[in-house]
Amino acid sequence: MESVSDPETAVDRLAALHAGAIEALQSALARYLDGGAPPDSTERLQFRYPELRVTYQPTGPIPRVARATAKFQAPGSYATTVTQPAQFRGYLLEQLRPLVRDYGATLEVGLSAQEIPYPYVIEPGADLGRSGVTPRDLATYFPVPLLSVVGDEIADGLWQDLPDVPRPLALFDAIRTDYSLRRLVHYTGSDWRDVQPWILLTNYHRYVDGFIRHGLERLARGDEGFERMILPGGVSVSRAEAASVDPAALIAASPWHKYQMPAYHLVARGPDGSQQGTTLVNIGVGPSNAKTITDHLAVLRPHCWLMVGHCGGLRQSQTIGDYVLAHGYLRRDRILDELVPPDVPVPALAEVQLALQAAAAHVTGEKSEALKRRLRTGTVVTYDDRNWELRFSQERRRINLSRAIGVDMESGTIAAQGYRLRVPYGTLLCVSDKPLHGEIKLPGAANAFYERAVAEHLLIGLAALDILRAERHGLHSRKLRSFDEPPFR
Repeated sequence: MESVSDPETAVDRLAALHAGAIEALQSALARYLDGGAPPDSTERLQFRYPELRVTYQPTGPIPRVARATAKFQAPGSYATTVTQPAQFRGYLLEQLRPLVRDYGATLEVGLSAQEIPYPYVIEPGADLGRSGVTPRDLATYFPVPLLSVVGDEIADGLWQDLPDVPRPLALFDAIRTDYSLRRLVHYTGSDWRDVQPWILLTNYHRYVDGFIRHGLERLARGDEGFERMILPGGVSVSRAEAASVDPAALIAASPWHKYQMPAYHLVARGPDGSQQGTTLVNIGVGPSNAKTITDHLAVLRPHCWLMVGHCGGLRQSQTIGDYVLAHGYLRRDRILDELVPPDVPVPALAEVQLALQAAAAHVTGEKSEALKRRLRTGTVVTYDDRNWELRFSQERRRINLSRAIGVDMESGTIAAQGYRLRVPYGTLLCVSDKPLHGEIKLPGAANAFYERAVAEHLLIGLAALDILRAERHGLHSRKLRSFDEPPFR
């Protein structure tokens, strides 16, 4: 390991080591695929992720630091492997600068023992079958993804604190991050670099139409910082093009239907050049999709994800088109029961709740009692069974005890994942039917409902993110931190 003097030098060195390792691995692959010699054990030593080590050895009491992140819980050495440091530069500096400034931490950088799997350096469309080379041949000579070393033990608090072994510096190491970066491309049809740090998750495609119209309007107006809109498959619209683009034609031009959870990105940058835009992901229906996409989005360390979708209203006083602001979750999704047992409370985050309520008041123009009639705060039940109504006789007592006001299939999972993976979260749902009271969307009225409700609902979610974006540093709450938390957010 090499000592470095400051965070900027550390990140520069990490980027140089990572670029060198990628170049060496790609060069060896190309040579072998063209009929040349495979790499030997000495050459393979170059195919390794860089490692960052931060050491804190206090000479007095540990400083009292009010922030929730970029802080030490105890003296010692902390380390992580790093991938794509050039892309994560802003995040890395945001974490390292306070650790050096406030604690006097020292920094070291070097190559780790963790090899970079060859599939993670292959460019899309590359022909690996030339010269008759098989996957087995490649696995013989090149590093491959090993599930035995990819996991969430750090995030789930299962890591072992061993003598003479550095503690975790971050929730996700390089191998776990690269795994998710590739999965994001597969599921969303997007380059992972396009994903913005403010995320809306929805379970209904009509929200996509509204998001694209909103994005094109902001680009055409020339709103400060907004650069382009990017759709699945790499379809892109710049500021200069936005005013002349038809939203329906733009959607039709994107091969979104090829992807399980297509993502749409309204790219914006702050004055410091950092990404500050919004991504919308249509995750479809069900807790499995909700867990899958948030497992992978979490490695990008987004500032917030919000669920904006439809739910069933459970109270007679609700009206189709009303809103449900979740302040608690009855988790019947079952998918996270081992990781976050249902008896572990998933708290509402005050900053997010207040932003959603303020955004609803602003967009609807309603205040006080009028707003309360349309925006109800309470518990949402999240099921893994879309046909839960068929066993209502068994579920009735539990729903009553929870005082639930809405039912869906994703919100509880997304909130539990935010809690588990330390990403601020929130839920604002729109009541689309009332299954316990015989009120359903009749075919003739459905389109009118969707046109009005979806457009307004989406604007509330976007306005809430605008509020949170302006107050970002108070958003990363200590509610999400464990007592043995890694220093990095």
